[in-house]
Amino acid sequence: MNELLDGILETVGNVDPVVRTLLAGLGILLETSVLVGLVVPGDTIVIVAATGVEGPVEFIALAIAVIVGALIGESIGFALGRWFGPKIQASRLGRRIGEHNWHRAQRYLARRGGPAVFISRFLPVLHSLVPLTVGMSDMSYRRFLAWTAPACVIWSFAYVGVGSAAAGGYRELSEHLHGAGYLFVGVIVLFLVLAWIGKKVLLRFEARHMSDDASSSAHPQVPPHIAPGDGGRAETPEGPAAAATDPSERPGEG
Repeated sequence: MNELLDGILETVGNVDPVVRTLLAGLGILLETSVLVGLVVPGDTIVIVAATGVEGPVEFIALAIAVIVGALIGESIGFALGRWFGPKIQASRLGRRIGEHNWHRAQRYLARRGGPAVFISRFLPVLHSLVPLTVGMSDMSYRRFLAWTAPACVIWSFAYVGVGSAAAGGYRELSEHLHGAGYLFVGVIVLFLVLAWIGKKVLLRFEARHMSDDASSSAHPQVPPHIAPGDGGRAETPEGPAAAATDPSERPGEG
């Protein structure tokens, strides 16, 4: 096991740090942009890139690249939703996603507002659909960014931190512990399992805000697409502080 991991880590480490960092940023950009996140394993790309990190400078650079890539990808999704959202939803690709998933994302955004943007970053399928759905709504880009940026930061440091810590620990132990490779794999698998469980718990906890039940009539649906310059709704406080003032997020609405 140690020999196999040595070869893998050496291969990753031999990639120029700048190239490795840019590839990770590109991978997460694709993972968070319009529907590409359904097929591009951004989390895997980031963890693999993180195993080659050597020193705090490379760690911070990789984390920032992943954050920036995620924000650009989600911004692309938002822009495409604002300009072409209904056409994308009605396209062949949009139909393959399924009306159920589109409607679920729309209901979730209508009922939860900003928190839906934050939480969806950690949920499968929704993390690709919500930016598009927000673009089709009247939520401003500034408000969207204020909610998604903290989620991208948390996601980035979690994955980069685990990948780099596991690889660093393995390098320290491999010369003295024959089973160090199994510890490395165990740490990565444990993290991925915990992340999977966390997503399942979040999804179950938030499922009532996505369900199509009788209470849905009491909640407004996502407003139709508005073209830039149509005005939209008035600006509201940005970020998590907006939760207290956003009508869609008052107690009793969800």
